Amino acid sequence: MPEIDGGFKTVLADPPWRFTNRTGKVAPEHRRLDRYSTMDLKDICDLPVAATVAKDAHLYLWVPNALLPEGLKVMESWGFRYVSNVVWAKRRKDGGPDGRGVGFYFRNVTEIILFGVRGSMRTLAPARSQVNMIETRKREHSRKPDEQYDLIEACSPGPYLEMFARHPRDGWTLWGDESAEDVAPRGRVHRGYAGGEIQVPHIDPHVHLPQQALDKLGETLRKQYERGSSIRDLSEQTGYSITRVRTLLHHAGTTIRGRGRSKKV
Repeated sequence: MPEIDGGFKTVLADPPWRFTNRTGKVAPEHRRLDRYSTMDLKDICDLPVAATVAKDAHLYLWVPNALLPEGLKVMESWGFRYVSNVVWAKRRKDGGPDGRGVGFYFRNVTEIILFGVRGSMRTLAPARSQVNMIETRKREHSRKPDEQYDLIEACSPGPYLEMFARHPRDGWTLWGDESAEDVAPRGRVHRGYAGGEIQVPHIDPHVHLPQQALDKLGETLRKQYERGSSIRDLSEQTGYSITRVRTLLHHAGTTIRGRGRSKKV
């Protein structure tokens, strides 16, 4: 574990949790998917986090919905007490819930950051007006929203440590087997998982749109389509029916590809 004089004041961790159902396609270490290597609960708990943080510190711990009890156990093992949480609500382009999540009991459209405190340290002044929710579109598998950093940096003091980091961030100390700049994170990047702001409005079925709205939406979808997204991709991302997506593309003068063909980007 990295060390710094006085210890890290804020830690962000997204542990490589190991699911019980390791043969299913949900499991990150599925042999045909090879998303990333995982650790069992004991090994995560045994990491010497307490020795690398300050006596007063904050912890932001990502936990899958199905492993909430395990997350609380890890937090306690690392020397923190649970006080609150932040919820990531995964959104479509129109702001509605992104239904492409997985789960055995419900289709998950949220993930949780457990917030813990070691010693005695309140959040910074901006946290008094910070809601405990991040609402953004999804990224590639397992990648968390970049908006988390702005929230954490506004609400908790540095120096900052990110454990199990997979992508660089200025001003942070990174630790993990994929944290080096010359190591490309494993896992396939699917179209439609680029993150970013919500771009199109929610539209109820059978609502007739004014000309200006047709022009703007058609142009937005045309650009995505010409970058390689399929009509089905756009339907899933926006929540619009395939018929509505196709109509908007035609309105924007889009040349529709043949069935089964996708444009390489």
